[in-house]
Amino acid sequence: MYLRRLIRRHGGDESCYWALVESYRTERGPRQRVVSYLGGLNADACLNVRWAAEHGDGVQQPGLFTDGKPEWVRVDTSGVRVERSRAFGGVWLGLELARTCGLVEFLRETFPVGREDVPWWSMALVLVLCRLCDPSSELRIAEHLYDRSALADLLGVPSDKVNDDRLYRALDVLLPHKRALEGHLAGRLGELFGVQYDLLLYDMTSTYFEGLAAGNGQAKRGYSRDHRPDCNQVTIAMVVSRCGLPLAYEVFDGNRNDATTVEEIVTVVEGRYGRADRVWVMDRGMVSEENVAFLKSAGRRYILGTPRSQLRQFERELLGDDWETIRDGLEVKLCPAPDGDEVFILCRSADRQAKERAMHERFAARIEAGLIRLAASCRTRKRDRVDVARHVGRLLGQNTRAARLFHVDVGAGPNGEAVVTWTRVEKWSQWAELSEGCYLLRSNVTDWNADDLWHAYTQLTEAEAAFRIHKSDLSLRPI
Repeated sequence: MYLRRLIRRHGGDESCYWALVESYRTERGPRQRVVSYLGGLNADACLNVRWAAEHGDGVQQPGLFTDGKPEWVRVDTSGVRVERSRAFGGVWLGLELARTCGLVEFLRETFPVGREDVPWWSMALVLVLCRLCDPSSELRIAEHLYDRSALADLLGVPSDKVNDDRLYRALDVLLPHKRALEGHLAGRLGELFGVQYDLLLYDMTSTYFEGLAAGNGQAKRGYSRDHRPDCNQVTIAMVVSRCGLPLAYEVFDGNRNDATTVEEIVTVVEGRYGRADRVWVMDRGMVSEENVAFLKSAGRRYILGTPRSQLRQFERELLGDDWETIRDGLEVKLCPAPDGDEVFILCRSADRQAKERAMHERFAARIEAGLIRLAASCRTRKRDRVDVARHVGRLLGQNTRAARLFHVDVGAGPNGEAVVTWTRVEKWSQWAELSEGCYLLRSNVTDWNADDLWHAYTQLTEAEAAFRIHKSDLSLRPI
C-alpha cells in the first residue's frame, strides 16, 4: 500500500487530493488499483500520515508533504461533477460467488493460458459477471458496460482489450465445454446449498431471429411462444430442479415438436447425472403414448399433464362428490388405472373454472353476434352459399373455444339465396359446464397422495420462471 498524490487542473486552478493505492502482481505483470480516494488532507491528517510513513514497518514513504501551512481553496460546488465513475459492488460480489462455486478454478483449468493476448477464462468471466449485473448483448458489454465497471481492476484486463469480437470468440471457445460446465455447477451447488435432483422439471420455449438466419440450419418457422410465426426461430429445452435451478439445456430446430424431444433430453440428462430415483414432471405438450411407453420401459417415474380430450373418460368421476379439498378453491380426486400401474389425478380449480366460463361466454357471444349479422346480410341481398359457408368457417375458427356449441346450416331459400340458421348443441354446453376448471394428470408414482402429486406437478412453474428470467432479466431477446 502507498499514497499517491493526484493533481487536477481546471481553468487555471490547481487542486490536490490523495488516494490510497495497492500494488499487486498478475500474470501480465504488476498492476495498481485504488483502494480509496482520501480527498484533500488537513494539517493534522498530513502529520499523522507522515509519521506512519517514517516510523511504520515495511516500505517507508517519507517526504509526502512539503513543510508549511496548508493552503485553503474555496470551491464552487455548483461546478463539481462526477467523471469516470466505476461500478464496483456488483461485479465484486459476482466474482466472489464465482470463486465460491469453483467457477474461476474450473475456467482456469479448462482454458490454459496460451498465445492469446487475453486468457479465454478471463473473457468468460467478463461475460458471466456482466450478464449477472446488467444483462445485455456482447456489443453493449464491449462498448459501455465493461468500461463503466471495476472489472478492469478486478480481472486485470484493460478496457481496450475487450471488444465484441473477442467476446463472441470466447463463447465459441466455451461452447464445447458446456456439458462439463453444467455438471460442475450442478455438483458444486448441490454441495453448497443441498439442492435435490430427485424431481426434474422439463419445459421448452423459443426465441426468434430478426432476419433470414440463412447460415443457421436450426432456424426454421414453427410454433412461436413469442407470437412471431413470421420469423425463423430455434426452440430451447431446459431441465430444472424442483427449486428452479437449471441443470441442462439443449437447442433444437425451430419447427421441432415438443413431444419428439423427450427421449433425447431424458437420455442426455441420465447420461450426465445418472438415472437414480428421479421423477420427471412434464406438461401435456410433451405427452404422447410413445413417450409414456419410453418412460415406463426403464422403470422411470413421471407426473404428466394429459390432453384435455382425455377428461371425457372420467365423466362419471367428475359427477361424484368424493373430492378432496387440498386448499381453498382447489379439489383433487385419485382415480387408479385399471392395470394398477398408474394413477390419474382429477383436479378442479374454482379460479380456473371462472376463467374458462367467462371465455366460453365471451366466444359464444361473438359467434352468435356474427351469425346474426351474417343472416341479416343474406336477407338483404342474394349471396353465394359457398361464400357464406366460408364466412361461417372463419367465424368459428376465430372463436374455437365455443365453436362446438353451435350447429350452423347454410341452406338455400326459395329464390336460391343463402339462408343461415343455427342451433345450440345442449349436450356440448352441459359437458362444458361440467368440465370447466378441470384438468387431468397421470403418474406411475403410486405411493404418493393426491396432494403431493398435485404440488409436484405445479412446480413446473419453476421451469417457466427460469425461462422468464432468461427471456427478460437475462434478455434472451430476438437474435
